[in-house]
Amino acid sequence: MSKVLVIGAGGVSSVAVHKMAQLPEIFSAIVLASRRRFKCDAIAASVKERFGYDVETAEVDADDVDATAALIEQVRPKLVVNLALPYQDLAIMDACLRTGVDYLDTANYEPRDEAKFEYKWQWAYHDRFREAGLMALLGSGFDPGVTSVFATYIRKHLLDRIETLDILDCNGGDHGQHFATNFNPEINIREVTAPARHYEDGRWIETPALSTKQVFDFDQVGEKNMYLMYHEELESLATHLPEIERIRFWMTFGDQYLKHLEVLQNVGMTRIDPVMYEGREIIPLQFLKAVLPEPASLGETTKGKTNIGDIATGTKDGERKTVYVYNVCDHEEAFRETGNQAVSYTTGVPAMIGAALMLTGAWRGEGVFNIEQFDPDPFMEMLNQNGLPWQVRELPEPLPF
Repeated sequence: MSKVLVIGAGGVSSVAVHKMAQLPEIFSAIVLASRRRFKCDAIAASVKERFGYDVETAEVDADDVDATAALIEQVRPKLVVNLALPYQDLAIMDACLRTGVDYLDTANYEPRDEAKFEYKWQWAYHDRFREAGLMALLGSGFDPGVTSVFATYIRKHLLDRIETLDILDCNGGDHGQHFATNFNPEINIREVTAPARHYEDGRWIETPALSTKQVFDFDQVGEKNMYLMYHEELESLATHLPEIERIRFWMTFGDQYLKHLEVLQNVGMTRIDPVMYEGREIIPLQFLKAVLPEPASLGETTKGKTNIGDIATGTKDGERKTVYVYNVCDHEEAFRETGNQAVSYTTGVPAMIGAALMLTGAWRGEGVFNIEQFDPDPFMEMLNQNGLPWQVRELPEPLPF
């Protein structure tokens, strides 16, 4: 029996559970838990209707290590798949250590009171997981996740040496809202408003948020403005693929999104420090999250495609080359299959794949690992088989910027 406990009931979790249910030979039993059980019940009902698979549900506060550990003891899964908030990573890892169960997530831990996207807190758990004979797989989403696997696939098959790596994340979807985020608004806005950083020649270079813009023509989407940002896979790739001289991350944003974001910043609504309101403390960004559309509700109205991939320049057999590995995902097709838009789909499918590779033993280790530390081939094969097919193009020249 390969039973899994999935924690979290947002769009990514919904996709992951829908995809797990399509592979009962690997995921023989699924328990879905969240602070709000009714959200788990809704996902379970959708899975039952679409695929005839029974998902059990439970209620848990993932900030509470004791409660999470008690649920793990009750469920006795082979793997805990953490699709809750990044703030809860360490608590869930503690619960896994206490109960002797493997762990997987899609996003690195960050403290609630500071927008810090670093792996140091989770990497510090390596010895404890190793000594317990357990495995923790970090960042099994799309970015981080698939983008890191693309890099190791390029390194294994397409280039003997990678000199520069650019990760390009384009969401060409339109949900018809004046302002909404396609994943958790709080996490999204913390990422976008943080200073940009990229890795070059062994050091980190920091620039103001959204200050570096380039135009790129994305396959099946078209020309979009993309902005230099910091994203967590830069840190792990710089650590595990140290030969790469420069690593950058780019994300597209529309003018309307940026206009609204600027106004919200100017009036203090993106602050993550507490302010007093009617005698009690509130976090402005958390209040903003409460009034914005729930990302999971956007699936029915979102049209268009995402295009996410890696452009790498280096050498192959002594010849200098630039290669582009990417995936295009259609929002409407993702919704038809799982009831969720493509941003959730592109993260939820890799979460399922990482879990499947752990459960089958295709990826195995003792300690805490990032996704690029394993053989990319079985992961790449499962992407093609499970709704995220990828393409390889050789570009005539490196990026001109």
